[in-house]
Amino acid sequence: MIIYQIITVIVLLTTVFAYVNDKYIKWPSTIGIMALSLMASLIIVMVGNFEPTLTANLVKLVSSINFEAVLLQVMLGFLLFAGAMQVDYQKLRKEALLVMVLATLGVFISVFLVSVLSYYLFNLFQVHLPYIYCLLFGTLISPTDPIAVMGILRKVGIPESLELKITGESLFNDGVAVVLFLTVTEVAVMGADQLTVWHISSLFLREAIGGLVFGTALGYLGYFILRSIDNYRVEVLITLSMVMPGYALANYLHVSGALAMVVTGLMLGNKVRNTAMSRKSWDYLGKFWGLVDEIFNAVLFLLMGFEMLVVKITLPIVNVGLAMIFAVLFARWVSVLFPVWLLKGRIRFEKNAITILTWGGLRGALSVALALSIPTAMHKNEFVLITYIIVVFSIMIQGLTIGKLSYRLR
Repeated sequence: MIIYQIITVIVLLTTVFAYVNDKYIKWPSTIGIMALSLMASLIIVMVGNFEPTLTANLVKLVSSINFEAVLLQVMLGFLLFAGAMQVDYQKLRKEALLVMVLATLGVFISVFLVSVLSYYLFNLFQVHLPYIYCLLFGTLISPTDPIAVMGILRKVGIPESLELKITGESLFNDGVAVVLFLTVTEVAVMGADQLTVWHISSLFLREAIGGLVFGTALGYLGYFILRSIDNYRVEVLITLSMVMPGYALANYLHVSGALAMVVTGLMLGNKVRNTAMSRKSWDYLGKFWGLVDEIFNAVLFLLMGFEMLVVKITLPIVNVGLAMIFAVLFARWVSVLFPVWLLKGRIRFEKNAITILTWGGLRGALSVALALSIPTAMHKNEFVLITYIIVVFSIMIQGLTIGKLSYRLR
């Protein structure tokens, strides 16, 4: 099936599921679409008992979609830029210290705890993996996903200050985690004895600091260009050119494209809006990127639901995955608790902030895409299944209950 036909099927299914969710289910659109696609996947599996040819063709169709490439190489730049554009920088600055601590120290704590707990859980279920692969799993499952967080939290009604904390953390910690993931992957491939501490540190700093610097330069370039004209059609094209070539160039330069898009989006969404653009132009630009955000989110969560058709399921790994849900939640709780305790004298925290920050730390498509990018020899199938179990729980259970939890705690 050619690419155009695949895209047509995806858009059609996304439209149908979005309509059904909005008309009848009335969940946040991303959760509703993912739930319906999961249900459709289960129906397809059951139909396979009677019509194996039909199921085989559908599985072949889903298998032909490179989910890792679709997200990491195409969608991620758009989604991070669009999400960052909608964040009020002045409000985010008030939460900057906690956001940076959670996105760095919090991620390191979570990676360490998840790697240790997963190592012992694998052994408990008679699955023996080297620790370096457990560390790799810790890097891919620890970041809270900005796509899931921003697509769900702004629709469930938690306090704005807590929403900003979680959103700000998710925008930056995924970039940090991706850099950690690439670093640990290189260690796993080459062997720790082949890499020096200086090499590992320089790789991390080049990706992280380079991404921030590149994003700042790109943001200023966009600002000066947008300030020189007042035509919303051209301004939309300029922002597209900031994202598409910018994200590709960042990856070519081996700096974090994710962090670059977050910084560029924050700058253009705030600096340009306030000083370099007419109200009419900003209205068109904001609506355009809001629509891009909604459409890409809907398509992404549809694909996540249908990924169930190609995930290889084995009972021992399912048991590990179910146990890992609690391990990941515990690691998230500790990674929130320590920074909050550390900054308690400097920052005012809302009542029950730790509980909401823990439960609102959603995992999503980014973790699935990273798991899919692992080489097969590094126990890819096991990690993809475990990651998928955790992500489905995070989106369907945590995503649906975070609003009610916040309301009850208040």
